Amino acid sequence: MTKPKRFKKGDHMYVDWGKGIKEVKKMQEIPKIQKQQLNIKMDAETAKGNYTNMASVSHTGDEFIIDFMLRSPGINQATVVSRVITAPAHMKRLQMALNENISRYEKKFGKIVLKKEAEKEVLH
Repeated sequence: MTKPKRFKKGDHMYVDWGKGIKEVKKMQEIPKIQKQQLNIKMDAETAKGNYTNMASVSHTGDEFIIDFMLRSPGINQATVVSRVITAPAHMKRLQMALNENISRYEKKFGKIVLKKEAEKEVLH
């Protein structure tokens, strides 16, 4: 048995089986995914942001919790300045975005080097 010849014409796919027998199938159009512009609104207070030099990450089965803190030098105390609670899938996307942005930063400005003391201060 010979292989059928396949060809497209317009929005139809033709399969020629030989001896004048042809099969015609209308191709389904695959919807194109369009990037949409996302408008983000932010009030003036939120736009100021919060400085943080320490963070703690914890999780449950349903969510991740990130506490961003400010620790002043010489004081054995940290103040939570912002808490973010998010779904595991979003946390994974955040991790991917952070990895990509750190990589871009290091290509532009050089490798980020952590001091030995800072490595010990990572809170889990």
